[in-house]
Amino acid sequence: MDYPQFTQFDPQRGLIDGAPPLERRLSDLRGYFADQQAYAAALARDDALLYTVANVEPAQGEGALHYGITKLWPGRVGAEYYLTKGHYHAWRPAGEYYIGLAGTGLILLEDERSGDCWQLPLTPQGAAYVPGYAAHRTVNVGAEPLLFLGIYPAQAGHDYGAIVGCNFRHVVLAVDGQPTVVERKQFLSQHR
Repeated sequence: MDYPQFTQFDPQRGLIDGAPPLERRLSDLRGYFADQQAYAAALARDDALLYTVANVEPAQGEGALHYGITKLWPGRVGAEYYLTKGHYHAWRPAGEYYIGLAGTGLILLEDERSGDCWQLPLTPQGAAYVPGYAAHRTVNVGAEPLLFLGIYPAQAGHDYGAIVGCNFRHVVLAVDGQPTVVERKQFLSQHR
């Protein structure tokens, strides 16, 4: 039997009581940034902490919910803003809500079935719905840490492997100081 549970979280530090954060460093994102030369140069300087994720998984099974807080630091690899690995849900129909707590970001989404791509803002007091069958990646386009809360079905799971194989079709670049979404192929053709 599942019992009610209460947890406290710190929306500014990205921490949840009793949930040690998982760290993702630059070295953990090999192959995710489009500009491999800029990535190699950045990694040679520092294996920077890009983001942390703390999750609470109180119950399993149909109808159960989990939540987590992600804290994504500001920065760039070349012209590309810091990003999360991104994933599909292992149970593809699962949707998710991202609720902005601090900072400024974008969510890149790609529908596995139709191939459609979208971007949604992620800002404080904003809620972004991630539909099922959509790969989703978060990008920090601001000057301060981006923090957001994610609420998702317990059976959703995470499929990172599909992203490793094909990555996202779009990248977010700083162009004249502004975040700009461009096709990965276009970016790569201009940087070879």
